[in-house]
Amino acid sequence: MRRSLRPDDPHDVRTGPPRPGNLPHELNRFVGRAAEVAELVGALGSARLLTVTGAGGVGKSRFAAHAVAQVPADLRRDGVWRVDLSTVRQPELVEHTLVEALDLTDHTTRPPRRVLVDHLAERQLLLVLDGFEHVVDACAPLVRDLLRAAPGLRVVAVGRRPLRLDGERLFPLAPLPVADAAELFADRAAALLPGFRLSGDNLVDVLEVCRRLDGLPLAVELAAARLRALSPAQLMERLDDRFRLLKGGVRDALPRHQTLRTAIGWSHELCTAQERLLWARLSVFSGQFDLEAAEYICGGQGLHTEQVLDVLHELLAQSVVIREESAAGVRYRMLDTVRAYGAEWLDSVGDTDRMRRRHRDWYMGLATWCELDWFSARQAEVAARIDAELPNLRAALEYCLTEPGEAHLGQYLAGTLWFYWAGCGRLAEGRHWLDRSVDLDRDLAGEPGEYADSRLKALWVLGYVAILQGDAVPALAALQECHDEAERTANPTALAYAVHRTGCLALVTDDMPRAEQLLRDALARYREIGELNSNVLMGQVELAMAVAFQGDLTEAVALCEDVRQVCEDHGERWTRAYALYVLAYAAWADGDLARARKLLEECLVIGHQFHDLLGTVLAVELLALVTTVEGDAAEAAVLQGAAGRIWPSVGLPLFGSGYYSVPHERCEERAREDLGDARFDELARTGERLGHDEAVARALGRGERQHVAKVPRAARPSAAGKREPAASPTRKGGETTG
Repeated sequence: MRRSLRPDDPHDVRTGPPRPGNLPHELNRFVGRAAEVAELVGALGSARLLTVTGAGGVGKSRFAAHAVAQVPADLRRDGVWRVDLSTVRQPELVEHTLVEALDLTDHTTRPPRRVLVDHLAERQLLLVLDGFEHVVDACAPLVRDLLRAAPGLRVVAVGRRPLRLDGERLFPLAPLPVADAAELFADRAAALLPGFRLSGDNLVDVLEVCRRLDGLPLAVELAAARLRALSPAQLMERLDDRFRLLKGGVRDALPRHQTLRTAIGWSHELCTAQERLLWARLSVFSGQFDLEAAEYICGGQGLHTEQVLDVLHELLAQSVVIREESAAGVRYRMLDTVRAYGAEWLDSVGDTDRMRRRHRDWYMGLATWCELDWFSARQAEVAARIDAELPNLRAALEYCLTEPGEAHLGQYLAGTLWFYWAGCGRLAEGRHWLDRSVDLDRDLAGEPGEYADSRLKALWVLGYVAILQGDAVPALAALQECHDEAERTANPTALAYAVHRTGCLALVTDDMPRAEQLLRDALARYREIGELNSNVLMGQVELAMAVAFQGDLTEAVALCEDVRQVCEDHGERWTRAYALYVLAYAAWADGDLARARKLLEECLVIGHQFHDLLGTVLAVELLALVTTVEGDAAEAAVLQGAAGRIWPSVGLPLFGSGYYSVPHERCEERAREDLGDARFDELARTGERLGHDEAVARALGRGERQHVAKVPRAARPSAAGKREPAASPTRKGGETTG
């Protein structure tokens, strides 16, 4: 999961070193396997690909996480990063999941594999790929390519089978010896029953339980959880009964697999009817879930909604469900093996499709609520919530796009998440779902009603995402189709959005008169239909950019001050950041460098917190220019180098726009004049070596020093013009700048 958004601590990026990885801290004691840990750590000194294999429930994930934490620092200078692939059901999302786990953000049309290669190429990093076996065909070639491109990369893969790659070293993990399994049993039992310890009264029974469970950690922990109700002697007796009862299954399955299935089946049999029912229904979730989702999806038909909490509590007590804290609050999950067992039971009673529909309905409702709540003071909470729910939203999208007759719902869901794709640095994944959704029902595109409405929304969102990726041709095609169909079906909302986003396309391709015309038209349409949200306000900011680039800073400032006030009234921060950028641009043009810097710092903090690389890099570019005019050309060169490293993950640097390039060109020209070419290039390379977090912290760290309050007009650079050094912005109403 990406870092949580913290609106109460806007300057948290200023201090502290970059994150050393995302390896979770251990919550309970790791028992046994000291020799295996030492062997794995030693093997990583020479092997760059090591695959930990073993039966389900043998403890592969926990062992790998514990062992890699002991790897010497010189082999993991850039951290240990764990990627959980167990919730990824579509092979094409493996690369997106790695990008997400490494906390990368890329707005471009570059394939995710290229983003990963570029990021890892010069890093000394340890990557743990956990639960890859069901997507091995996608995972294996990706690992091969990454290892070839990044000599400092080491990979520990964790799964039930090897990747079968050259250079792969296999590390089969055996079950625990009986003595270690008994120690694990005692440790977990003591957590439930303080004072429990192995003694002459229970030692024989505990050892026998562990022996019969073949020392599988998952089975041992499930058995230990039963001490709430049973003694070790009773455990042994009931385990014996359940072995006989559940014996059988696939004849050629490994005994260890049969043992684990028996252990889980035994735990299942000891559950009440309602506990078994909830266990099966919870298997529909992908990854984490919260109580409200469980109550809505799993309640009814034999399990009243108000009973779900009590039954869930019992499943927690039996270690069937795990409770976790997250940025989105208290959440729950099931181990994949436990979830798969429940899914088989759900399928056996013929309730899988109904549960998947209810799951889809809940997450469509959640996305709808979050879209509405995005335009509020809860933007950060909304972003964190969608981050936490992404595996379930993916499952809902996949259901819609694979079930006959559900394509329009997939289009609605993919379009409704526009705020997440555009506002939280998820453009590449958003493009994936939007492209798939609009391709499904082209033959039905002309139908009226819900098909047309959902498709039109997906089209304008697709156009918007493609614009932000710098992909103009498909953006224009999607927006033109949306425009034509909206006119034909008399859909004023979709028509307003199509006009708006076409104006945005004109803005980034330097057609300022057309951009101004279309954006004014769109804003008038929004007013007519009563539309007010972050999109509408962004249209007003984009209009301000268009008129500012044409020299009218007075109207640009008025437009953005209005946006700023509306954002303050509603608690909206994402659009506010872009309004602050335009106001900073105007302050720079007016020579008020202190105000420009203050506005840009706030803009930068917001963009960084929302993972919005476009807003971030625009702010860094303009901060570099402000820094130059303040007299620190060396620091400006570093910031320009940092911005240069960020742009490839956004798209075409400065959109290839003459208007957006003015601050960059003015900064570089002045800094090179002050420093000389060699020194400028050296400092720019220093900036290029900064990571994203380091670059933002560096830019913000300069805000504490004294600033030049004003720059004399004669020394002030011009702010507008399309690659015209002599052009000057004007203010309407009689005041001119010169």
